[in-house]
Amino acid sequence: MLGLIVSIIVIGLIAGALARLVVPGRQNISILMTIVLGIVGSFVGGFLGYLIFHKDAQGGFFQPAGIIGSFIGAVIVLLIWTRVGRNRSVHS
Repeated sequence: MLGLIVSIIVIGLIAGALARLVVPGRQNISILMTIVLGIVGSFVGGFLGYLIFHKDAQGGFFQPAGIIGSFIGAVIVLLIWTRVGRNRSVHS
């Protein structure tokens, strides 16, 4: 169980950091929020993968396809976050 939690955190950090590198612009979020971004992106990527391929990740948690799906999901979540954040900011 502890290994699963550590794996989720590490994959979340990697996926979130890569998403922040790819998405243009400045994101004012902390390391903790980067990890959360990657974890949420992992769920989004897994859901999209299930919708597209109609398969679950039965082969285990730590797979390259899971990392790629997490990265794609994190990019999607970060793009939505930056667009929503831009619309909520106060313009002077």
